[in-house]
Amino acid sequence: MKFLSIYKSVETGVPPTQEEMDKMGKLIEQEMKAGTLLATEGCLPSALGARVRISGGKLTVTDGPFTEAKEVVGGFAILQANSKAEAIEMVKNFLEVAGEGECELRQVFEAPQAHCAAKF
Repeated sequence: MKFLSIYKSVETGVPPTQEEMDKMGKLIEQEMKAGTLLATEGCLPSALGARVRISGGKLTVTDGPFTEAKEVVGGFAILQANSKAEAIEMVKNFLEVAGEGECELRQVFEAPQAHCAAKF
């Protein structure tokens, strides 16, 4: 099963220390080698982003920073796990390294693979 983990935290404007980067790099390397982390990226500050919304047929674009938000998306990961419980354990390990924040964990829909025989 694949899961999307969306990391949300308070935006401090302070970049991580080298020690924090090294600790996260080690966790990412471990999980990639184990095949349980398929992809991950962090996000740049919300000041560089935008929110695009449609409501009541009206489209609005709001440039960052998103000061009204208590938390912003700080990054994401695509996880490979045998169960939701296993994915939760992986997210717990990530949060212990990342520090304050939360992860929203969502199972990714995977369409059944079509089996077709190629004729040559």
